[in-house]
Amino acid sequence: MGRYHDLAGELISEAIAMIIIITFGCSVAAMYILYDPSPYKTAYWGVCVTWGLATSIAIYVTGAVSGTHANPAVTLSLAVFRGFAWNRVIPYFIAQVLGGFIGAAIVYGLYYTVIDNFNATEHLARADGGAAAVFFTAPGVAISPMKAFTDEIILTAFLIFGIFAVTDEFNTMAPRANFGAVVIGLIVTVIGASAGYLEAWALNPARDFGPRLFAWLLGWSRAAFPGASGYWWVPILGPLIGGLIGGGAQHLLIRPFYPHEKKVSLQSAR
Repeated sequence: MGRYHDLAGELISEAIAMIIIITFGCSVAAMYILYDPSPYKTAYWGVCVTWGLATSIAIYVTGAVSGTHANPAVTLSLAVFRGFAWNRVIPYFIAQVLGGFIGAAIVYGLYYTVIDNFNATEHLARADGGAAAVFFTAPGVAISPMKAFTDEIILTAFLIFGIFAVTDEFNTMAPRANFGAVVIGLIVTVIGASAGYLEAWALNPARDFGPRLFAWLLGWSRAAFPGASGYWWVPILGPLIGGLIGGGAQHLLIRPFYPHEKKVSLQSAR
């Protein structure tokens, strides 16, 4: 009974982490897109900081319960390289997507009148993608779906590489005293600030799929699925592959050379 109780707590924690991230992240997207003049069009750094801080807050709120994966790419990489239980992977995925869905519903509750006003003013329909970027990602200027797929692999690899390094018990340079949450938020911020315009730096299948599913149900229909040029699969598969590459790179190329890891290896050899 205790085991199921613990799993339930972890899944609730994962869902809440995603609710926090999506509520604040997609809300800042709404602020960026729906207002003219936008408070962020000439201060894009603020958008990036908001996503990063939302990630940090989510970790501080839920990290003691589930570890705050809040990203299927993190969960999968931890299962492959850090011994996370495989029987928890799919439940975590579901909880993360559900959290993204609920977060999108909260954002819609906050902004639906502004969304409708924006689309009416711009003569846009939801099904044609009007205000869709509030909820889910799409290729930017001169970016094809296959280019975006490659980008998401690369950018997510950097994210998971950084998360693995920051949380590695053998990394003597890792932040201490629970400051790791801030550094992980800064990694998200830096990626967005340097590459966010490519395809809105999803980096997280649940971050895109949960809100995309909600938007599809609320009238964005073909804009959500299949999306522009059939884009919907890119922010799902790209981050999963990128996470494995980034986690594997840290695990295989950096971790064996940390001082404590070498010490443990020597002790085991004796």
